[in-house]
Amino acid sequence: MTSPLISIIAVNYKQTEVTCQFIRSILSITYKNYEVFIVDNGSKDSLQEKITQEFATDKLKLIISEENLGFAGGNNLAIQKASGKFLLFINNDTEVAPNFLEPLIEVLETKKDVGMVSPKIIFYGTDNLVQYAGSQGINTLTGRAKKKFIPTKDVGQFNTSKYTELGHGAAMMVPMEVIKKVGMMPDIYFLYYEEHDWCELIKRAGYKAYYEANSTVFHKESMSVGKSSTLKTFYLTRNRLLFMRRNVKGVSLIFNLLFFFGIAFPINIFKYLKNRSFDHLKVFLEGIFWNLTHFKNIKDTPKLS
Repeated sequence: MTSPLISIIAVNYKQTEVTCQFIRSILSITYKNYEVFIVDNGSKDSLQEKITQEFATDKLKLIISEENLGFAGGNNLAIQKASGKFLLFINNDTEVAPNFLEPLIEVLETKKDVGMVSPKIIFYGTDNLVQYAGSQGINTLTGRAKKKFIPTKDVGQFNTSKYTELGHGAAMMVPMEVIKKVGMMPDIYFLYYEEHDWCELIKRAGYKAYYEANSTVFHKESMSVGKSSTLKTFYLTRNRLLFMRRNVKGVSLIFNLLFFFGIAFPINIFKYLKNRSFDHLKVFLEGIFWNLTHFKNIKDTPKLS
């Protein structure tokens, strides 16, 4: 196998210690030809000082953004500075197996039809519970991921690498030539669904997504926004509808909107009222209203110059 330069990109938002744990893990990998970009997304915390004190390596490069540009916007800053043949986008709340990078590289070096590859993703600190082992894609009726029996304990049933419908935003590797062709991450999302949309763009350009079972990443999920935050409720609602508007057409989009407003909408209203979660109800409605008021330029994708 050849040893191309790999650009590893992670975004930090007010998670200095979590990000440092990630850096320690990445700097211990067996593959040697890589660069690491840490994008500080308007945190204004101690990350720069901590990195300067602890990590003395030319492989590590810190990009400071004065404002929070969201997941896609932060990653796009690093894309414009990256020199790698392949770019690995990985959450800062992950830790990795030492040899996780080589299988991903081998996929992209040998399977020229693959435009995005993701590893097996295990929930960190669990008894090998799998978060991702390939995806059946987004259900065009519900706008949600098609359900599989995950999380499930991994006892070897997920050890087959395969083509899949979607990569996973917690860890996904994309060739630079693909990014030059399809554009950078769609930053209109800010948070959630952007990796799904990007994967659909890549697939429409003639490439496929791939799940590589011989690579493992451990994910400390929902560290940045909290597992039940209003921020999460707003962007999941807004972007669920936005994703469908950008990627589904005709009768499928009509049925999706009928499902959302006829079934999902009243169910969520009832749930928030029953639980007296008025703050979540408010942002749920705001997420819907955003889609009712934004029509121009919603299908734009930032290009890599």
